[in-house]
Amino acid sequence: MKQLTTMNEYTAAKQGKSVLMFSATWCGDCRFLDPFMPDIEAKFSDWSFYYVDRDEWMELAQELDIFGIPSFVAFNGGQEVDRYVGRERKTPEQVEAFLHGLG
Repeated sequence: MKQLTTMNEYTAAKQGKSVLMFSATWCGDCRFLDPFMPDIEAKFSDWSFYYVDRDEWMELAQELDIFGIPSFVAFNGGQEVDRYVGRERKTPEQVEAFLHGLG
């Protein structure tokens, strides 16, 4: 998974089919998903996945109303198409169901 490093990268990423995963190094529920994400990314290879460290990107998280992590926000053509947000732990199956719903 690519790590978001610049605002220009964010602007470019949301123009395509992209999923931003908001996370943090200290977040146990986020770390729970780490081993599963490479397989999930492979299954949904038509989407680009970006890791966004919520602590480093607090302004972006606030702009997108991300208050709990792990959270996922999907973009296509510059528009947000869906989101799966909240503080609760997410299972790999729940993340895949969210991604299937993107079409």
